Amino acid sequence: MEKSQKIEVFAFAKFQTILGAFIGLICGVLYSFGGLILDILVSIEWFTSQETPGLNYGTVLAFGALVGMPIIGAAFGFLLGLFEAVLFNVFVRYFGKIRINFERKE
Repeated sequence: MEKSQKIEVFAFAKFQTILGAFIGLICGVLYSFGGLILDILVSIEWFTSQETPGLNYGTVLAFGALVGMPIIGAAFGFLLGLFEAVLFNVFVRYFGKIRINFERKE
């Protein structure tokens, strides 16, 4: 059993940055390819929609989400990681040590 006294702020922020970028990448793939599939279905008239005319310039711009969403996710992950680590360190300083058990019980 390890008693945790504090978290290294930038190490935790780096971890949250990577996690946020990965989640952003997954969301970007779902958004861009989901929109592509919907636009293709509208273009070949298998599906009707008032919101989209089918394949157009907006479909190409939606693939910018493959780059944009991981960047946004990484930025927010970094800020969230900084905030969480500082908050954890303040909590531990004022309320004592927190026990974290990493052992597996069988």
